[in-house]
Amino acid sequence: RSGKRERISRIYQMHANKQNPLETVGAGDICAAVGFKEIRTGDTLCAENAPIVLEQMTFPEPVIGLAVEPKTQKDLDKLGIALAKLAEEDPTFTVHTDEDSGQTVISGMGELHLDIIVDRLRREFGVEINQGAPQVNYKEALTQTVQHREVFKKQTGGRGKFADIIFEIGPAEDGKMGLTFVDEVKGGNIPKEFIPSVQKGFESAMANGALAGYQMDSMKVTLKDGSFHPVDSDQLSFEIAARNGYRAAAPKAGSVIMEPIMNVEVVTPEENMGDIIGDLNKRRGQITGMESKGTARVVKAKVPLSEMFGYVTVLRTISSGRATSSMEFSHFEEVPANLAKEIIEKASGKRKDIE
Repeated sequence: RSGKRERISRIYQMHANKQNPLETVGAGDICAAVGFKEIRTGDTLCAENAPIVLEQMTFPEPVIGLAVEPKTQKDLDKLGIALAKLAEEDPTFTVHTDEDSGQTVISGMGELHLDIIVDRLRREFGVEINQGAPQVNYKEALTQTVQHREVFKKQTGGRGKFADIIFEIGPAEDGKMGLTFVDEVKGGNIPKEFIPSVQKGFESAMANGALAGYQMDSMKVTLKDGSFHPVDSDQLSFEIAARNGYRAAAPKAGSVIMEPIMNVEVVTPEENMGDIIGDLNKRRGQITGMESKGTARVVKAKVPLSEMFGYVTVLRTISSGRATSSMEFSHFEEVPANLAKEIIEKASGKRKDIE
């Protein structure tokens, strides 16, 4: 990945908390090595005269977030360093600052993942933190393509601001992430130097969806036409026009909220199977398969993450502690209309509180 040289000073075989020094390791062996400067999870190490690159791991996007803050002011710097170290070694764990509220939000693959991160902060780094309730990482997406004209005009005496854009906005082609931007402006109606600003405006707007402020992963914008003022137009005017145009056009383009759906697998004694399936159905789950594993039964289902908080405790209660479950991210799916309304109302209430 980096093309850099690394020097390995020692290799060890790990036995719980004991380390046995080794001279060599062979194919299939697992070892710990000392002396690396800048390697990351997923990197391949090889001899310079025998280059080999193993297939890269693909890591899913985090699906659940948690706001954290240090209990004391003196822990503030320690928390930042600790979170950076944990994020470096675990690609499915991310840290960001919420622009609206200024909170530090840690995101991961599930409740258990974040519980372990919080526990490690305490044990390994000695940082005590307060944490908020877990929040699902929803996304927003467009379902239709619409055309929109946005004129941004500001006269303040002296030089003003002016930008006029006509664009088509809609969903990106399948599998394409980020912004697909197509410039179809003819005859210099918008000067070439302003086009990148329009693109930048749409790109930055995608971070805050028009419905509830959730990120939009992909969309396609085709810039059709527009006009400019020889004095008042500048790059910032066109960037603002693009951001305003996105907010106005996205709801018309069938903007929807998407939620993470998880693959859930429950291993249970046969007598509890009916209750467990009934409980998963109540959680908007879709049963995808059932099979036998010795005397136990395995139930497979796809369930929205928002319905899975505290599931382990409920499962123990239903099965008298005999059933176990595992969960991993599957895909994003549109939220049913009645729940989407609740999410939007909650998000607008949160915005008002911040204001």
